[in-house]
Amino acid sequence: MRAVTIRESGGPEVLRVEEVADLEPPPGHVRVRVAFAAVNRADVLQRMGFYPPPKGAPEKIPGLEYSGHVDRIGEGVTDLKVGDRVFGLVGGGAYAEQIVAHEREVVRLPEGIELRDAAAVPEAFVTAYDALVTRARLVPGERVLVTAVGSGVGTAGAQIARALGCFVAGTSRTEDKLRRASELGLDAPILAKGSASDIADAALRARPEGYDVILELVGGSYIEVDLVATAQLGRIVVVGLTAGATAEVNLGALLRKRLTLVGTVLRARPLEEKILAADVLRRTIVPFLERGLVKPIVDGVFPLADAGKAHEKMQANETFGKLLLEI
Repeated sequence: MRAVTIRESGGPEVLRVEEVADLEPPPGHVRVRVAFAAVNRADVLQRMGFYPPPKGAPEKIPGLEYSGHVDRIGEGVTDLKVGDRVFGLVGGGAYAEQIVAHEREVVRLPEGIELRDAAAVPEAFVTAYDALVTRARLVPGERVLVTAVGSGVGTAGAQIARALGCFVAGTSRTEDKLRRASELGLDAPILAKGSASDIADAALRARPEGYDVILELVGGSYIEVDLVATAQLGRIVVVGLTAGATAEVNLGALLRKRLTLVGTVLRARPLEEKILAADVLRRTIVPFLERGLVKPIVDGVFPLADAGKAHEKMQANETFGKLLLEI
């Protein structure tokens, strides 16, 4: 099969398409002929040598989410059959013509959802739902702030919060991304200019009483924004660290407001938790998609051989939503 490989750490130019051995599904697993794979920030970090894949995932082939058709069944598989249209999350290896996954990690794709759109769903929407609902205990009617609202997880998080009847504000450094996010139902677009104090002031002007939940996708100094912009008993969930992994935390604000500050990541979870994530995709996100409450946002599609160009675009922070590779 063809696959994009990382033979050494470096820039986008180190990504190359090679012929590698076909995969065989062990008992309880299926093999999927991949149609589309999505590009994620984790793939970029893995290519640069900063984010090794979890144990058991392919070491040299990046890619966390896919859509395609089941083309081989392992012994003991009962819920899927050859030819089923499916999508889902893997620990790595999706930049390839084939992936192998446990049958309970693989989600059957309902009619009416195209394979192209499906590949833009799993990582963004499961991450956003896990952060907002599972970790932050979001309930209808609460006030939500999404930083980097134009990112894949940002667009998903804003839509999920809106589907739950929440007030949703979002930050971005560009007017165009805020305009496009507003078309998805964003209530309050916030231009992220100036210092952390300036951004926090802008967020509070949009909602003076503060925010019950903040979906933090930037990290770094944005934690200072979050501590100011949260309401009493607010919950901050840190998912992304594009602005850095360290921050100055005002513990006085944390105590005074009785805040909850948590972090979450999907990739390194054990199989049991990945099966639970697949259940979120199957039981919650798919019905949202079918009812039109949320939709995947695809910024661009690249051929497999242009994976490096897709990485360049992601690193330039030019994207709104997801980038895909067509396999």
